[in-house]
Amino acid sequence: MPSERRLLNRAARGCKDSLRRIYDMHKDHLLTLARGLTGDRSRAEDIVHDVFVAFAGGLPTRRVHTNLRAYLSVSVCNRVRDLARAEIRHRREARPALREPPEAPAPDVHAAQTELTGRLRAALDQVPLEQREVLLLRTQAGLSFHEIARHQGVSVNTAQGRYRYGIDKLRSLLNSELEP
Repeated sequence: MPSERRLLNRAARGCKDSLRRIYDMHKDHLLTLARGLTGDRSRAEDIVHDVFVAFAGGLPTRRVHTNLRAYLSVSVCNRVRDLARAEIRHRREARPALREPPEAPAPDVHAAQTELTGRLRAALDQVPLEQREVLLLRTQAGLSFHEIARHQGVSVNTAQGRYRYGIDKLRSLLNSELEP
């Protein structure tokens, strides 16, 4: 299998098969990341597709200075942020529009793993976006705190603090679920 760098070079020269291979290599991870940030499968798919369309459109001039997985993960996070900002702007303009109820997870009572995943996703949705982003970039994308800090434009200590506070918030939410 050709190296990622070689696939990038071929894709930049217009090889559609190389671009498809890059997409196939990274789509599952990026969908997991986007779903974790948004809590919505359909929206996550749209975000990943938007990121790849933008990525493919800029390939001839784009220079990826980090590994491609990290680059695409950060692109997904940026797209989620952009959409969140647009949604906030839209809410301000559309006041007093009715809010839709948040999508409640429907865990499969026959599979404990699915139930646990639903609980975790619901708890993760309650963690502030900056903390959630650090949690997912660290656990799902495998980025270091230095990379996360650079991406968010904050100090390494702030990125580590957001991670710690995010973990504490998740722990608190999940523990309160267990109390009678």
